[in-house]
Amino acid sequence: MEKLQRYWPLILLALCFTATNAQPKRGLQLEDLYQYKEVADANISPDGSRVAYTVTEVSADHTRNVTHIWLVNTNGGEPKRLTNDEADETTPRWSPDGKWLAYYKQDGLWIINPDEGTSQLVTRVARTNFFFNKAGESFAWAPDSKRIAFLSDPGILSKQMPSVMERLTRPLTIDEIMQLPPVTREMILKAQGKTPDDIKRLEAEAKNKTAAPASDVRVITRLQYKSRTSFSDNLQSHIFIVDVTTKQVRQLTSGNYAEHSINWSPKGEEIVFVSNHEPDPDKMNNSDLFVVNVTTGDVRQLTKTKGCEWQPVFSPNGNRIAYLATTREVTTIDSVAEDTHAWTISANGDDSHDESAEIDRRISVVRWTPNGDLVWLFTNRGKVILDVRKEGQRRFAFQNEQISGISVTQRGADLKVLSIQSRFEPSVDIRQITLYENKEIKPTPFTVLSHRNLNTLSFSEPQELKFDHEGFDMQGWLVPPLNLDEKKKYPVILYIHGGPHGMHGYSFNATVQALAAKGYGVLLINPRGSSGYGQKFADGCVNDWGGGDYRDLMRGVDVALEKFPFLDKDRMGVMGGSYGGYMTNWIVTQTDRFKAAIASASLSNLISFYSTSLYQDLIHAEFNGMPWDNYDKLWERSPLKHIKNVKTPTMLVHGEADNDVHITQAEEMFTALKMRGVDTVLIRYPREGHGIREPKHRVDNLQRVLDWFEKYLR
Repeated sequence: MEKLQRYWPLILLALCFTATNAQPKRGLQLEDLYQYKEVADANISPDGSRVAYTVTEVSADHTRNVTHIWLVNTNGGEPKRLTNDEADETTPRWSPDGKWLAYYKQDGLWIINPDEGTSQLVTRVARTNFFFNKAGESFAWAPDSKRIAFLSDPGILSKQMPSVMERLTRPLTIDEIMQLPPVTREMILKAQGKTPDDIKRLEAEAKNKTAAPASDVRVITRLQYKSRTSFSDNLQSHIFIVDVTTKQVRQLTSGNYAEHSINWSPKGEEIVFVSNHEPDPDKMNNSDLFVVNVTTGDVRQLTKTKGCEWQPVFSPNGNRIAYLATTREVTTIDSVAEDTHAWTISANGDDSHDESAEIDRRISVVRWTPNGDLVWLFTNRGKVILDVRKEGQRRFAFQNEQISGISVTQRGADLKVLSIQSRFEPSVDIRQITLYENKEIKPTPFTVLSHRNLNTLSFSEPQELKFDHEGFDMQGWLVPPLNLDEKKKYPVILYIHGGPHGMHGYSFNATVQALAAKGYGVLLINPRGSSGYGQKFADGCVNDWGGGDYRDLMRGVDVALEKFPFLDKDRMGVMGGSYGGYMTNWIVTQTDRFKAAIASASLSNLISFYSTSLYQDLIHAEFNGMPWDNYDKLWERSPLKHIKNVKTPTMLVHGEADNDVHITQAEEMFTALKMRGVDTVLIRYPREGHGIREPKHRVDNLQRVLDWFEKYLR
């Protein structure tokens, strides 16, 4: 390749707070949660000129979150809403010719010409409420921009809405009546000669049929009978293709298993996807790569490994497929100890290679450049690294930022990459980066979207904390009290992440900033088991929950107290969610150095957790065996076993619809603490799953957090 004749502008959507010259007025407060906007799922147009992305914000009445699609030019300018629809819109994807955007709205797949503003329903889609770990694209444009492959339950073929003329010329069924919007339903029925009384009767019959099933008894025969917040609908996701002009739909795959993560070959002849063709439909964790011929429907299996493969993407010439993979036999559908690597395999499946073998880090996403080079992201000690794999390695470290995904242009000599980024502060700009061969990568940011009033607030800047402990290089951050006066003493909160293989990084956390605004120092430490520090570190908590990870956290607290003398060792609190909630429960059974604790979505009994959680395989993976072979170890590492040691006032927070960690885990802990006379309270949030999402619940939860620590640490 000739030197310096080709360059790659990298376009990145950064959720980075843009500082202003105006003096900030105050820190984050409760009502600011209603103003926060979350930018996500950015997708760059094929020519790199425009970006489509989603913005989720709180509705005007504060009752729900709403998501809409926005557009912005990469050369600057004001962003604009794609449509004026009230319904949620998600997953914007450009057609390869750049003329259309496809997206989900309600239960349909829609397309819109962004220049003309005309949208149309392409097909209805029946998406399962079950989830797949690291699932990739659920629909994808064909290279000719005339077809879209999508995932749906096969029942969609029998549920497609008939044409308007068809509705007008034959009697409607009750099911069809209930599927139509009220205005359309009334118009069609009147055209068929139905009286108002007829319409009321038909609607009542349909309502009664829906409201009064023959039986409400649930007969459970499958292991995976739960989704994250409800019972699983047991829908099977198979691949379909729809012609965007004729709206004709045909099914490509079938069987008693599900597919996900679809991607077209460059010539439009095949689609690669992820599935697990086990006889038992619930044994879905050991996923493999498959390819289906678009014309014949013939399916061939590319991989048959002990581990898992995810998110396959064809190379520009169609010769190879890039994907993420693990190699260990036991893999969970949630937190995974093994770091994912970037692999490629030949399109015929006879040659696979671990492209990132020399990188002892977890690869989060992998893509191809238009020239056939690989681009991937990984996190190293809190910093996100962008690798462009060419003749030689090109690397760029994003300072103090977190990246959640990338979108790459589909044609042209230039490489344009778009990604969502964030910092400890809320974020809002597009970042353009140009990469020249053998030269430094230089970013140029420009503002895209302003959160309503959050850019007028003051946020506490974290201070990094490094220390050695038991042979590991540890890292953490202290988010100091806002408007710090180092001559004073301040209470401190140890905030523990989930996982266990999650990590603290440079991302905005409203609870952390609200605590800092109230005069708390917030300590964030990545104990062994966290990702971003290599495989040995990630494996550090396997079969040792509450062991080395607990000691790392306690050592981190000691180091922070030594380094930051303004922290008050006599006014310390601890909190965390999920695995962080487990660790909070564990900590209060091991020490009374903390004067207050808040455990959210927490585990208390590892034995009962196994049988009540959606993640039956998590215990198997984390403790090297099934519970019935390991009861003594599981009980020993259960906070409930050591409940007699607890003196710390503890607030338990849980969603009543949480199937990740069932609410019975909090109930067991609450009952035991109450019986032991410990000051405790259980906060239950209706409809909430593994995390609090409803706006009013989020505000309520933050208020209770602040009140609990105010009561015991002031």
